[in-house]
Amino acid sequence: MVAFSSLFFLLFTTLFLSNAFATHQRLHHPHFSKHNYRDALSKSIIFFEGQRSGKLPSNQRLKWRRDSGLSDGSAMHVDLVGGYYDAGDNVKFGFPMAFTTTMLSWSVIEFGGLMKGELENAREAIRWATDYLLKATAHPNTIYVQVGDANKDHACWERPEDMDTPRTVFKIDTTNPGSDVAAETAAALASASLVFRKSDPSYSRLLLKTAIRVFAFADKYRGSYSNALKPFVCPFYCSYSGYQDELLWGAAWLHRATRNPAYLNYIQVNGQTLGADETDNTFGWDNKHVGARILLSKAFLIQNVKSLHDYKGHADNFICSLIPGASFSQAQYTPGGLLFKMSDTNMQYVTSASFLLLTYAKYLTSASRVVTCGGATITPKRLRTIAKRQVDYLLGDNPLQMSYMVGYGQRYPERIHHRGSSLPSVANHPAKIACSSGFSIMNSQSPNPNLLVGAVVGGPDAQDRFPDKRSDYEQSEPATYINAPLVGSLAYLAHSFGQL
Repeated sequence: MVAFSSLFFLLFTTLFLSNAFATHQRLHHPHFSKHNYRDALSKSIIFFEGQRSGKLPSNQRLKWRRDSGLSDGSAMHVDLVGGYYDAGDNVKFGFPMAFTTTMLSWSVIEFGGLMKGELENAREAIRWATDYLLKATAHPNTIYVQVGDANKDHACWERPEDMDTPRTVFKIDTTNPGSDVAAETAAALASASLVFRKSDPSYSRLLLKTAIRVFAFADKYRGSYSNALKPFVCPFYCSYSGYQDELLWGAAWLHRATRNPAYLNYIQVNGQTLGADETDNTFGWDNKHVGARILLSKAFLIQNVKSLHDYKGHADNFICSLIPGASFSQAQYTPGGLLFKMSDTNMQYVTSASFLLLTYAKYLTSASRVVTCGGATITPKRLRTIAKRQVDYLLGDNPLQMSYMVGYGQRYPERIHHRGSSLPSVANHPAKIACSSGFSIMNSQSPNPNLLVGAVVGGPDAQDRFPDKRSDYEQSEPATYINAPLVGSLAYLAHSFGQL
């Protein structure tokens, strides 16, 4: 008995020490992370299937969703079936949908080569949007920019499959221009043309041809779409930053997609009047200046387009503004370390800034360059460390130890502000749920019955607090433009840590 106990003790000790050594090796190995970025990447893309409008395909993975909006556009005798619902409502807003498409495309352009099995899923997410944007731009000098009356939609809490609110169609044209949404649409189509250039050349050519035409319309008929459509697009997706940033952004994407010197000339001639040197360091669905700076700096850094030298400086200024704890930093961080821009859907700025950090780090590395901030040298490695810290916070490294991605990790938001997710599915409740009937569920404490896998919510407040309350749309609502740039960041991190 004693001999057996000694043998057992010896085996136990050996196993314990080997496990401890293996754990030590993992924790101190540069290519180990406690986060499964590959799993998060897969889920971040699946989320878009939960936002689909239109006739769902047979390979739809989120099975609790059904067809919806099958007559969209019929009021104007145009086919506008398809596309994405932007967030937790049932309206199709063209402005954020186009930005989502651009950022999904940019994610694939920069990091698609690292995605392996997820690349095709990412392409499908982009195609679902571009197929719709091609329909919305089918008529010359006209873009259909919204389907659904947002005010009436927000007065209901119902599944997209049950919609009975007006599917009113709103458009811009030569009389009521919208250079902001038009140029963003051009950026979306141009960037997507690069995604499909090798895998589907004919589709790529169609996207680029349409992008060129749409950008010409945006530039010739200048104005903000919020002016003519203010009662319908504001305060939801008002163009607060104006349209100049989108014209610069659209031209930057067309320059990258076409290599036509006319777009480079356009940027050189119009850059300053379009606000290229603005110091606003917010990048999101409304303001594209920072994104344009990073994008154009690539042409200077890697292709040696000397006339774009200033954009490297502008991009550096943005990077310097983000360095935590530095004297030259302008960014606010929560006590737990999350970049904090504003209380409403703050996570969109976290994901977009993280993507820009990783993308700029890639460009700097290719050019063997660094960023200088107030005499301090900031290396590409430092940029990647900052970006990783933000993504890790999102995935659970935070004071609440909560993942802000639905379905990822042990603890995540259960009461997200999302109609389809919060109401029983058609499979479980075939009968129609009327407009106001759903509010009893919206206001309840019960967890959402349908998991909107991969959805990233607005996130915690400035003090790292998160109530997980369905009525709190600022913190609990997911949105396509939160997820889109995160796709690229997760692909990079999954590859870097040997998970892809």
